[in-house]
Amino acid sequence: MKEGASMKIEHISDTEYTVTDIAVENLKSSRFCVFDFEATEPNEQEDQISQIGAIILEGETGSVKSKFKKLVKPSKEIPKVIEELTGITNIDVMQAPGFQEIFQDFVSFSEGTVLVTQAGYEYDWPLLINESKRHNLRMLENKILDTKVLFTYLYPEINEVISTNFLIDYYSINDSDIKRHDALGDSILISRIFIEILKEYARRDIHEIKIEEPMIIKKVQLKKLI
Repeated sequence: MKEGASMKIEHISDTEYTVTDIAVENLKSSRFCVFDFEATEPNEQEDQISQIGAIILEGETGSVKSKFKKLVKPSKEIPKVIEELTGITNIDVMQAPGFQEIFQDFVSFSEGTVLVTQAGYEYDWPLLINESKRHNLRMLENKILDTKVLFTYLYPEINEVISTNFLIDYYSINDSDIKRHDALGDSILISRIFIEILKEYARRDIHEIKIEEPMIIKKVQLKKLI
């Protein structure tokens, strides 16, 4: 897999992967683009993006500077179970722009930022790589951070899978005002988790993230939906 910057991901089993060569300096002053995708099904190798959501965060304040939410028309039909889960129907995306157009909008929106996602190294990022290849588009070159990896960096002794719900519970995040399985709603939720993690880094006087040796990460185990 080709990743942003020099990051390396190696899948070592169905339940674990390693990450190496992640480096972001000056976390406090960086601009971040927290993003999330909805797709036709939860298979990053075969399925297609149906919605992109994102927000721009200023690292020092954690304040939201701008938001991005757009539907994408996939060439595959969205199964009924996914329509019910996300609220995005085949009728909704029928008149939406194709991936090429929305991708360019997302490239412009995220320019000059460090991308941030949750469980994205194992799903969102390879999904985007495969979509870009499918449409013969140049892949983003932004550095990308995953909140579950950032958390594991702080707490290597925790052996649980660092899922979104685990992080919500760990940091007592309020998600009562957020629509889950909506790309923008999940981006806002991830940003709240990310801000709490940044606060921990600051309390520990850690101002950069640098992973030079392979770090083992446990994969999220998705329930079979279809």
